[in-house]
Parts: sequence; C-alpha cells; structure tokens
Amino acid sequence: MKSIKKYISLLFLILIASCAIRMQGRDGQDGKDGVSVNTNANLESVRQSMAYLASDELKGRQTGTAGIEKAAVFIETFFKDNKIQPYFKTYRDSFNVKDIIGYNIVGYLEGNDPYLKKEFIILGAHYDHIGKGKEVNGDTIANGANDDASGTVAVLEWAKYFAKTKNSKRSILFTLYAAEEMGLKGSYHLAERLKATDIDLYTMINFEMIGVPRAENEIMAYVSGYGKSNIADQLNRYAGSEIIGFLPKAKQFQLFMRSDNYPFYKAFNVPAHAISTFDFTNFEYYHHVDDETDKMDFEHMTNFINKMIPAIEGMVNVASKEIKMNYE
Repeated sequence: MKSIKKYISLLFLILIASCAIRMQGRDGQDGKDGVSVNTNANLESVRQSMAYLASDELKGRQTGTAGIEKAAVFIETFFKDNKIQPYFKTYRDSFNVKDIIGYNIVGYLEGNDPYLKKEFIILGAHYDHIGKGKEVNGDTIANGANDDASGTVAVLEWAKYFAKTKNSKRSILFTLYAAEEMGLKGSYHLAERLKATDIDLYTMINFEMIGVPRAENEIMAYVSGYGKSNIADQLNRYAGSEIIGFLPKAKQFQLFMRSDNYPFYKAFNVPAHAISTFDFTNFEYYHHVDDETDKMDFEHMTNFINKMIPAIEGMVNVASKEIKMNYE
C-alpha cells in the first residue's frame, strides 16, 4: 500500500513539474537531448529588467532623450539574446514628433503553422515615461516603474517564453512604444505603418501598469473596452481561470481610448484592448517621482505574467479566430 502511495505522489510531482518545465535540446527543439529548461518567467529576471528600466540612470525615459535611448538599446539586446527577429529592417520603427525623433521597438516571432502564421497577434506596452516630475525630497526623476516599465517587462518575458518554446502557430509582434506620454504618437505611427502593409491582424493587447496587485476580492486584472469584444471571456477560458475582469471606472476615465491599443482598434477595427492591474485604488504614484522599483510587487508581476501565458497560448494557437468584435 505504501509503495502505491509513493507511486501516486511521484506522478503528482512529475505533473506539477511539467507545468513549469519543458524539455529542450541542443538544437533548440523541445524534448530532445534531455536538457531541462524552465520556460516560465522567474521573479529575478523580472526584477532585474525592471531595476534597469526604472533606474535613475535612464532619467525617466522621456522620448527624445539619452535615457530612452538606453532603454531602447536594452530592449533590442534582450530581443537579440532571445532570438527575436526584427520585423522591419532593424528593430526600430522611427517617427517624428515635431523636431523629436522617437523609436518604437518591434520584435517578430514567425508562427510555426504554414497557414496561421499569416495571421498576427500584437503584444505591446509603452517604454517611455514623462522624464521629470514635481520634486519630492530632492528627487525630480519620474522613473515610471509601474507606468509602464512593468508592462514592458511583461512583453519581454513573453517574447523570451515563446522564443524558447516555439509554441505559437500565429506570428507575434512584440512591440514597445515611445511617445505614449505625448499622445500615443508611437503606436499611431506603427498602426498606420502596419496597416499600409496589409498585415492580417487578429488581435492586439496592450499591457499598461501591471506592477501592483488589486485587492484580494477583485479579479487579478481588467480589460479596457470590455464590451467591445469577447476577449475577456476567451482569455479566461484559455487560461482555465478568471484572471481578466471588468472595471466600471475604465469607461468613466475613457481608458480604452487613452492607451496604445486604441490606434490599432481605429486602424484595423479588430479586438484591440489594454489590460491592467492598476485600478485607481491600489497605487498613488501615477506620474509621480515615487513611481519607483521599490514600490513594485514582483511576486504579483511574475504571477500575472505566468498566468497570462496559457491565455496567450490559446489566442495564438486556436484554429479559428474566436476573439471577435461585439457590434451593438
């Protein structure tokens, strides 16, 4: 009897391990050569990326400054190190705001299905911030940890995950925008540029301020423009749990039109939404010099990133376009 219990316990442990670890070989393909690789996001990786992007060295990442240039180089290097290709000739999608030059950073992972790879998913976040804020205790650098280094780090982690696992039938663009703080200038430029190429865009999700958790009695995150499509229901179904919900204040504050999802909605008329865990009750440092790394909850961030993985996997691998607009 004891041996049977031990056997059942062993099977249970193996099952748990398999949820977080895939076998990857020297040729980069899953399940060969017997080398175990943890493909999920880990807290230390999340913390390290955030610590740099929201550091004083980057001076608040205002578009057109030396600080955001350092952030752009960091993102490009991350993509190169994780074998994410540029979608255009380089990673940079450049644009002008008057006399300021901005750069969106666009990474590309081709899907592995001969037909579905022609359809694209966009995962995005803005990597710029406002630069300086009102002085507090001699500090004027608005580091923008939650807004939106947190979303940027999440997109980078998903890029690393899908590059490792090669588990995407559709193609994915990992897009980080500049000049969001200047009126969504970067995402408007990229949306129009992609529209001109006649890209088949299925869905776009922008991740905005995911560095702090909501109250325990609230759903982990919410989606802007909740009623415009069935994306929340579908992502929850793919994830196997309710991780995306509805925030009444989202409509009151017009969040759907105030984030980098909106230019893609306007250009393509497809499901394009923002997902956030900041709900106006759980973080008081919006556009504030105290929006710093030490205010972030890295366990929450890492948990959110990992819980979103099966939701994104469902979206990129489902046989038909199940996420649809609601025309009311």
